[in-house]
Amino acid sequence: MEYAPRAEPILAPGHFTTPYLREVAARASVRSPRRRTRLVATIGPASDSVEVLAAMAEAGMDVARVPLAHGSVDDAIERVRRIRKAAPQVGVLADLPGPKIRTTGFPDGGVVLAAGDEIDILPGSLCPESSAARVGVALDEVAAGLQEGDHVAFGDGGVSVRVIERTGDGVRARVSSGGRLQGRPGVTVPTSRVQLRTPTQDDLERLEALVAEGIDMAAVSFVRSAADMMAVRAALGRAPTMLCAKIETPEGIADLDEILTVSDSVMVARGDLGVRVPLEDVPHHQKNIIRAGVRFGRPVITATQMLESMVSSPVPTRAEVTDVANAVLDGTSAVMLSAETAVGVDPVNVVATMARIVTRTERDFDYVRWGAGLGLQEVSGPPSSALGITAAITGAAWRAAVEQNAAALIACTRTGRTARVISRFRPAMPIIAATPSIETARQLSVSWGVDALLVRESTSTDDIVWHSVQAAVEAGYAKPGDVVVVLAGSPTEPDPVTDTIRIVRVT
Repeated sequence: MEYAPRAEPILAPGHFTTPYLREVAARASVRSPRRRTRLVATIGPASDSVEVLAAMAEAGMDVARVPLAHGSVDDAIERVRRIRKAAPQVGVLADLPGPKIRTTGFPDGGVVLAAGDEIDILPGSLCPESSAARVGVALDEVAAGLQEGDHVAFGDGGVSVRVIERTGDGVRARVSSGGRLQGRPGVTVPTSRVQLRTPTQDDLERLEALVAEGIDMAAVSFVRSAADMMAVRAALGRAPTMLCAKIETPEGIADLDEILTVSDSVMVARGDLGVRVPLEDVPHHQKNIIRAGVRFGRPVITATQMLESMVSSPVPTRAEVTDVANAVLDGTSAVMLSAETAVGVDPVNVVATMARIVTRTERDFDYVRWGAGLGLQEVSGPPSSALGITAAITGAAWRAAVEQNAAALIACTRTGRTARVISRFRPAMPIIAATPSIETARQLSVSWGVDALLVRESTSTDDIVWHSVQAAVEAGYAKPGDVVVVLAGSPTEPDPVTDTIRIVRVT
């Protein structure tokens, strides 16, 4: 087979209409080697246009997050369609709002509260518009249940108040920590004051509409137990949509292993987590969640305020750069941008900056030590189960790839599971997911180090291996004389499982 230069799935530069977008995207698209840690970017008013979406994909966006907490489901569907038009290779993650308590809307530009100010907190039905003096809470029973001495946080906890007295249907509170409030920020109150359940009926209705639109992944907010994820899974029926558990409550941390058992991926949702546990505990929870996700073979997304200053600044702070780098060195599968790309001044520049930080950090990642330290830890399920067999066979494949100095690891997969499980070893060589499914290829966009190649359907293991190696060579991952390690199974088995390793020398 002849060697072919590697072709990355990017749009032609001529697609863009402004010199600036072309320049930023072109600089970021030069990746050697290919960036392994994936980049999730939140889509909002600043990044809604087809032109900006395409430039963000060119600059390094692997997954587009569509938040459902704001706007209608019809708005979200239109946003998904624009993403598909601008960047068809990018995965789409719909983020369900969950039982989050929010304020009523603040005026454009928001308001600033200073420490020592006093405000009234009222039921949303009595205060449909919030201001610097009166803050409405959309869920009426929250304001009705607050008591003197309660601490209330807004947004990601930057603004907090303490209740000083009840005043009829609401309460009077004094600002402890000031700042700007805009839009409809979340409200965090003592857990004893309100009992909320995940998923909400609104979550399920929105999920049904977005699944019909063909989203690749759905994030479930405020997951407290495995039962929450199972309820969403039951609502999905036979839909192949991946489910991501957002860990942002103490209960979710306590039940983490059980949640991972029934989830496809996990998110370290540091914003809401940081107002529900002591701030000094958040970094340690982050590391534990990443380790657990890797151990279970689940992609892990690290989120919230990673480059927050770039909402208004062209460059991040040194602390933010270090935060991103540390998440990469911890082994996270993906890093996520939130307000930076949703409402920031320059979403394309933010994506390009994040891509550069990640690429530089990966140069110092200790790939061999990581895989050796992981060993043969179970992913999940008993040793005789399909997943147990896959866990064992991927461990053997990783060792073979290291010993043979393989050019690539090729996972032949229909669902993407094999590629996700081998990904936990964080190998230095590329992981190629050879799949006949475009849906699986997009779902793998959140998995560390996995590049998906579409291959034809095959009826035998020999054909699967042949077509996969051929696709890898044609895409430039291997050339004559190289060795590749291939993982495959029999497509004719009633319950297919990855149980075969082939070491192939390309000729």
